[in-house]
Amino acid sequence: MPDEPRLRPSTVAVTAGRPPHEPDRPLNVPITMASTYVATGDLEYGRYANPTWTAFEDALGALEGGRCLAFSTGMAAVTVMLDLVGHGAKVVMPRHSYQGSLTVLADLESRGRLTTELVDVEDTEAVVAACADAALVWIESPTNPALEVADIETIAAAAHEAGAYVVVDNTFATPLLQQPLDLGADVVLHSATKWLAGHSDALLGALVTADDELHQVLLNRRSLTGSTPGTLEAWLALRGLRTLHLRVERAQANAQTLVERLRDHPAVAEVRYPGFGGIVAIVLAEGELAADLLVRKTRLWVHATSLGGVESTFERRRRWKSESPTIPEALVRMSVGVEDVDDLWDDLVRALDTLTT
Repeated sequence: MPDEPRLRPSTVAVTAGRPPHEPDRPLNVPITMASTYVATGDLEYGRYANPTWTAFEDALGALEGGRCLAFSTGMAAVTVMLDLVGHGAKVVMPRHSYQGSLTVLADLESRGRLTTELVDVEDTEAVVAACADAALVWIESPTNPALEVADIETIAAAAHEAGAYVVVDNTFATPLLQQPLDLGADVVLHSATKWLAGHSDALLGALVTADDELHQVLLNRRSLTGSTPGTLEAWLALRGLRTLHLRVERAQANAQTLVERLRDHPAVAEVRYPGFGGIVAIVLAEGELAADLLVRKTRLWVHATSLGGVESTFERRRRWKSESPTIPEALVRMSVGVEDVDDLWDDLVRALDTLTT
């Protein structure tokens, strides 16, 4: 019998992590609410495994081309990953990474656990040079919120030559637009709270690797630290994953249309967009106050800090004291949702117009 053709990502999103197609079996894996299992089996205890987690992990692992482990939050996955770095070893990370990742890194450095080098991830030559004595090279692409794009393949090759591991935060791109394991990464990280779950109702993180030994190390750390996902959250994230391709396609189309229009508006000094995905950043011409006013003048766009949901959200990122000081004060990060793009534009342009009159 010939090998079956490899399924395309949109089909994988819908079909992976399902129960067998047998009479009277449910189409979806049920929510298993259990802290304890009958002994001598594969599960044993609720901190080690859960069938609902496994279904989500199977689906995301299939999309990324590796084996997935779910965590309670994206930050739990970040913390476990950085916790593996040896004492005194060096971590390379983009200076415009997600502020939570940078905060954990700074905390570890302040306690003498490791050393860090922050880099401009688009300066590939500088990042490659920084890899020389690193133990872990952390790539975020596109970066949050500057939306810089890294040359993952070149950086990963340089890191491996130096003996370093490579982790890529793929939260913004999703496995539909970028598959870092195919580009040489050792681990892919997701805040599944965002695009993967997609409905602003579940906190979840994930790590994916194609290395069986590394998968076991990460599994052991998850079990030891107790950074396990909630069962309901894993179920919600898997349900959200089923429509990931539809949501990303619509959000990306909306974002591209809005980018074209925003570039012509006099209230906007700069538009940042990597060319793909549903995240856009704009810098307001009139500065910080204008950015603060914008996010309070819309009806459809919601002033909120998270992203990747079906609804459109935005915020001035420097309202957070922990945000990088190299991010412009007037930068507004926009998470474009799946609403009608003309309604989104009408709502946005009404608010923008008030900033130029």
